[in-house]
Amino acid sequence: MGDKIRNTAAGLAAAAASDIDEITGHRRMRRTRAADWSRRLTRETRLSVDDLIWPIFVVPGSNVLDPIEAMPGVNRMSVDKAVEAAKMAADLGIPALATFPNVEMHRRDQTGSHALEPENLINETTRAIKKAVPNIGIITDVALDPFTDHGHDGILRDGEIVNDETVRAIAAAAVHQADAGADIISPSDMMDGRIGAIRRALDAAGHHNVSIMSYATKFASACYGPYREAIGTSGLLKGDKRTYYLDPSNANEAIRDAGLDVEEGADMLMVKPGLVYLDICRALKDTFGLPTFAYQVSGEYSMIKAGEAAGYIDGERIMMEKLLAFKRAGCDGVLTYFAPEAARLIAKGQG
Repeated sequence: MGDKIRNTAAGLAAAAASDIDEITGHRRMRRTRAADWSRRLTRETRLSVDDLIWPIFVVPGSNVLDPIEAMPGVNRMSVDKAVEAAKMAADLGIPALATFPNVEMHRRDQTGSHALEPENLINETTRAIKKAVPNIGIITDVALDPFTDHGHDGILRDGEIVNDETVRAIAAAAVHQADAGADIISPSDMMDGRIGAIRRALDAAGHHNVSIMSYATKFASACYGPYREAIGTSGLLKGDKRTYYLDPSNANEAIRDAGLDVEEGADMLMVKPGLVYLDICRALKDTFGLPTFAYQVSGEYSMIKAGEAAGYIDGERIMMEKLLAFKRAGCDGVLTYFAPEAARLIAKGQG
């Protein structure tokens, strides 16, 4: 009886196999997956070193490399070390850096006034890097949160982040950043009207060729914690930022918000955070057609590092797969703390 059952099963299996070509219409998708050369030949999306922007954190002093506990492998660095990092990035082919300052507490106040100092840390860093590595791009964030004593991105008055006064301040700070040599001004504050105000201020100061990369859709996300440690605002923040950042539930509002930035003169758009908002990346690219970028934020970075350290994931493979996801979603580039590591893997042909 057992042999009869086995023979019947084998016969059914053979019959089913003989019908595969009929079922598939002779189309076998695995043919192009069979060999490495054919997989490479038919690959639709590619990640290049040209797609990478490296965010770095700078602090006062000299010869400083200060590890950030929540971001394994990432350091706060003094200006001289930032220059060394810029040289390394240029050697790897990374086209641009994004710089973020961690200034002394005595320089922070309710209005973020130190952001308006022409010789502040962020502008000092730009000048030093541009002098040493003139051909690398410098992207500066013009928000006030590294300079306020309350950790918000704008000026605090009577418990409220005031919009128009903040916009005037960041437009003035943007001019100082351009004066120092910044190539792209990237406002992350999410105040209304800021893109138009910055464009007018830059043009009035003769900086017609300085671009604006708008944080067009910056969401009130839980992914920013390690970044706030890196710039020294995690213990300062009173309340949260939901009165000016986007609600994670609102895709249509995000597109409308980005549309206003486009109308006001944004040259490029950014989505922040990145991976959990790939739908927004695709929507912005398809809707506006501008150069579109995603910021793979600190929480996304730290989750990969934590999983790798625990032995749960292959860190390198996950890193590259997630970077590729941004490209597949329509992004022209990615701000990522993995930039040097990814650039080295790409150079080895593992991109």
